[in-house]
Amino acid sequence: MTVVEADGNYVEPFAIRNLYIYSGETYSVLVKADQDSSRNYWATINVVARNPATPTGLAIFNYYPNHPQKQPPTAPATGPLWNDTASRLAQSLAFRARQGFISTPPVTSDRVIVLLNTQNKIDGHFKWSLNNLSLILPQTPYLVALKENLTGAFAQDPPPDGYDFANYDIYSLAENVNATSSNRIYRLRFNSTVDVILQNANSMTVKNSETHPWHLHGHDFWVLGYGKGKYNISCDWRKYNLVNPIMKNTAPLHPYGWTALRFRADNPGVWAFHCHVESHFYMGMGVVFEEGIEKVGELPSSIRGCGESEGHHRP
Repeated sequence: MTVVEADGNYVEPFAIRNLYIYSGETYSVLVKADQDSSRNYWATINVVARNPATPTGLAIFNYYPNHPQKQPPTAPATGPLWNDTASRLAQSLAFRARQGFISTPPVTSDRVIVLLNTQNKIDGHFKWSLNNLSLILPQTPYLVALKENLTGAFAQDPPPDGYDFANYDIYSLAENVNATSSNRIYRLRFNSTVDVILQNANSMTVKNSETHPWHLHGHDFWVLGYGKGKYNISCDWRKYNLVNPIMKNTAPLHPYGWTALRFRADNPGVWAFHCHVESHFYMGMGVVFEEGIEKVGELPSSIRGCGESEGHHRP
């Protein structure tokens, strides 16, 4: 397969045998049908990032006029190992924007937010947290609350832009006893350039760090880089690709690694940024960005009664 597009953006074509696709991602690939046309061929789909409990998915790559259900003469490919993190990281690092379609990112950012992904237990329930805050959505939608100036609808103090870099061990099974549920949001200056560094850590299982595909609503972002281990805020920015980084709306965070993203806060509104594994988002792995709310027009009456409005509770 030759990969030519990712999340609606052209990439420099490169050939691969296996394409890793994380929840929320989209790709376009080209396949040249230049093999023995007297037979059909297997295409296989495997689960990665966690030990699969399901069999390999099978499809038939059909050469006309062979019958579409004619079995290929060879056994299906087994695919990559589910825990082969190195090859998945290598693919992430291989992407480059297509020459002639490069959107060059700003050289520097106005704000850097480092989000430490951890698993926690809050009130006896397993949760996911960012910088010890597990997202729980308020009854009143953020957009309604902000436009109606309902300051009591959600907590007004800002969430932290970082964590205890010096003392947190991403490889240890940390209890994170200070983790709590929160509906705080990040308020971004409109049209500013924002860096988000996603930092993975150990879950609440010994020697386990999961893969998280992170998805941003309302924007594409530049994927500036990936790395192993703990992100060093003083020097790892030097590893960024500022020449031809790809633009996407979903990018993986690999086990015990980091992912660096940059985007322009130029779309007025309130936007979710979250893990695209639905259960992880439900368990709190997400944050909310607000930008240029004053530029949003009057909301339709059909949603102004959601939650609390004008000081009154409505169903």
